[in-house]
Amino acid sequence: MPVEVKICGIRDAEALDAVVEAGADYVGFVFFPPSPRAVTPAQAGALSARHAGGPVRVGLVVDPTDDDLATILAAVPLGMIQLQGEETPDRAAAIRARFGVPVMKALGIGTEDDLAAVEAFAPVVDRFQFDAKAPPGAPLPGGNAQPFEWRLLAGRAIPKPWQLAGGLTPANVAEAIRIAGAPAVDVSSGVERSRGVKDPGLIRAFIAAAKGGA
Repeated sequence: MPVEVKICGIRDAEALDAVVEAGADYVGFVFFPPSPRAVTPAQAGALSARHAGGPVRVGLVVDPTDDDLATILAAVPLGMIQLQGEETPDRAAAIRARFGVPVMKALGIGTEDDLAAVEAFAPVVDRFQFDAKAPPGAPLPGGNAQPFEWRLLAGRAIPKPWQLAGGLTPANVAEAIRIAGAPAVDVSSGVERSRGVKDPGLIRAFIAAAKGGA
């Protein structure tokens, strides 16, 4: 089965066009103001409207309120909500039940012990993202361009679909997929020409490499 690809942190039309044309499966909009990749719901809605169909729209949020989510969903036709903060399994279940949108929980991984959270979240989410655990005091919970030990996931039975993130680039994504056995990958900073600014060429190269075309 082909590896799925998510390109996260899209902020401009040129980058979105590259994501769509290169065949990404998911496109991520960041609704977290401290991030250099943040967009408003209105900005994300305008970008999304450029293409009918195409990749699943994913909204990355950090410990959102119900009002936050209602505002985002009124502006953007999200196909998935990505929980990137300290949300509990109960909160994830409540969001999924209230809004009727699939939920992905991002888990920061530093050691094998961090994978213990999978068991608690598996019954209440639709998908996992495994990212490098943010260093202490980091302003962002993800998107820090740091990989983790991919072998921690090798051969592990994950009860829901999942994707690998953290420090991935066009140069290393094929190796990461091979080592971790990842069915899907997510990239943000690894396809940027400068912090928060996506490079269409790198987007195309990443998707090609992840899907075996490089």
